Amino acid sequence: MMMKTLVALLLVATIAATAHASGEEEYEIFPLRLNSGKASEDATLQGITCSSWRLAVEVHNIIEWSTVPAECENYIGHYMQIPKYRQDSKAVNREAYLWVRNVSLPKDGRNIWIFDIGETTLSNLPYYSQNGFGVHKFNSTLFDAWVEKGVAPVLPETQKLYNKLLDLGIKIVFLTGRTISQTEVTVENLKRAGYHTWEKLILKNPKEYSGKTALEYKSAERVKLEKQGYRIIGTTGDQWSDILGPAAGRRTFKVPNPMYYII
Repeated sequence: MMMKTLVALLLVATIAATAHASGEEEYEIFPLRLNSGKASEDATLQGITCSSWRLAVEVHNIIEWSTVPAECENYIGHYMQIPKYRQDSKAVNREAYLWVRNVSLPKDGRNIWIFDIGETTLSNLPYYSQNGFGVHKFNSTLFDAWVEKGVAPVLPETQKLYNKLLDLGIKIVFLTGRTISQTEVTVENLKRAGYHTWEKLILKNPKEYSGKTALEYKSAERVKLEKQGYRIIGTTGDQWSDILGPAAGRRTFKVPNPMYYII
């Protein structure tokens, strides 16, 4: 298993680096074909297809689910590794840019855009490809060990939006559920992935937000930003808890992630 994980990570990193060096934009950065996700069949789950389950998850009709149904492991794994996943991400980020480029904004340096990190700007797919694409119950010890490697690959369509926002003079804030103990590795991973500048990087202080949901934590941090004088133009995240609640900005955008749900 360790050897398969290493091979997967090296393969992802090599392809991403090659595409970046060549300037090629339409590349696949997740060519994982290991233990899961090999089949494309759309299995049936309690009378509905797994594709319908995924749609209901993305539009927040199915909520507070703990794991991907076992029947849907192959379907979700396949979706995450084919161009459809990237195309869906592209549609969201493209719409965000088409909207914001036409918004008249004060030029006072206070405009910000908030991005989540996991499954929004960086991908944890190499980890989830070894853990059933969300079928297995979340293991914080294993996941934190993955985060500490600092090798999460970039999500290229989000990075395109990031660069365009900077060109528009909008400052970037990363607001993540990662804890403050992971600050250094997160900074290194973001820079390695090509996110070279930001206004703020906000990580969770477990003491301050003990017992609080992700929605409560992120809402509170956004309110703090507004009190500091920032103007939140937009928010992008892969979880509904990233984009719901107060001070979420003029518009919010949800990128796809059918592998896990965070309240």
